[in-house]
Amino acid sequence: MFICICNAIREKDIRATARCHAGNAEEIYGRMGFKPQCRQCLDDAEDVIADERACALA
Repeated sequence: MFICICNAIREKDIRATARCHAGNAEEIYGRMGFKPQCRQCLDDAEDVIADERACALA
């Protein structure tokens, strides 16, 4: 599923990057070589990042 339409970032890409790097959504986007454009996706991206990190701790 696409989380960021502007940059064509998929949920799986955010999850994979969040597993390897710390930071919030904007920092994760930067690690992937992107910058938020319209910023409407950031809340959803933060939720995905939090979920991925919680699963890693379980």
